[in-house]
Amino acid sequence: MRLLCPNCGERDLREFYYQSTAEALIRPDLDAEDAVWDDYLHNRDNPAGKTEDLWYHEAGCNAWIVISRNTVSHDVLDAQLAARKRLSNEGKK
Repeated sequence: MRLLCPNCGERDLREFYYQSTAEALIRPDLDAEDAVWDDYLHNRDNPAGKTEDLWYHEAGCNAWIVISRNTVSHDVLDAQLAARKRLSNEGKK
């Protein structure tokens, strides 16, 4: 599979390190209950279809990237820097 880096262009999957779903960018408040933090840290959905994942371009530009992809077809739909994605999510809280 090839992934799209906003800085470097299309690259082989082996250049990247998978971290988690992009939902990990939206953290609970620091004073949230233990059950909320437990859910955030340990539970993830495993959907078939479109997902947003957080990847690290380890063998490239060292950027954190949110990649939208289809887990059934393995098509990469979009890629953007995680810092930009996080900024756009801050308005959703």
